[in-house]
Amino acid sequence: MEKPEKLIIDGKRLDGRAPEEMRPLKIEAGVLKRADGSAYVELGENKVLAAVYGPREMHPRHLQRPDTAVLRCRYNMAPFSVEERKRPGPDRRSVEISKVTRQALEPVLFLELYPRSVIDIFIEVLQADAGTRTAGITAAAVALADAGIPMRDLVSSVAVGKIDDMIVLDLTKEEDQWGTTDMPVAIVPRKKLVSLLQMDGNLTEEEFKRALDLAFRGCEQIYQAQRQALKEKYAIKPEGE
Repeated sequence: MEKPEKLIIDGKRLDGRAPEEMRPLKIEAGVLKRADGSAYVELGENKVLAAVYGPREMHPRHLQRPDTAVLRCRYNMAPFSVEERKRPGPDRRSVEISKVTRQALEPVLFLELYPRSVIDIFIEVLQADAGTRTAGITAAAVALADAGIPMRDLVSSVAVGKIDDMIVLDLTKEEDQWGTTDMPVAIVPRKKLVSLLQMDGNLTEEEFKRALDLAFRGCEQIYQAQRQALKEKYAIKPEGE
């Protein structure tokens, strides 16, 4: 892919969005019958599935913790999720994303209610187009709520970045590749707490403040969509429907 001359033309990005506009978002809760909780997220061209199993007894027993549950997370990109077929199995990137996803979600869970147990989260990227880690966190939070696991709040996640010296929300693959900065953020919306912040590139202090403010606004939109997905799953339908 050749580098475009400009990523923003006349105030619009290459896909027609304004700098502070997100890609189309779709969230569904409870899509897998055999999981304790599950969710499906489409963010632009990303298609991500999350499944939660547990809490259940931890095996082998020597890994059990007497005072709390253990949260395990496995993020995986399907070999067919990208244009150039990916080798199956975990690589360094997926191991790192699994770790940061777990760290982003742990603060909202009451793990101490389930000593000696394990809660497993599986995130499968079926189609990738930049922002898969943030879509995965968003999906995992809905799947945890769908599983009925007590939570302080949901976690919402989005990436912000800098392209053509402008701060933008929710980067595409081209913007991620050719832009100067990518900053994935995960937020606990009601408490306004940041549970994940990574940055690839540089921002001035002023740019960082603008980027974080934009991330909060994007996460608020995602939070409403997460709640709506759960409401739709658990809404009591009138008789006859």
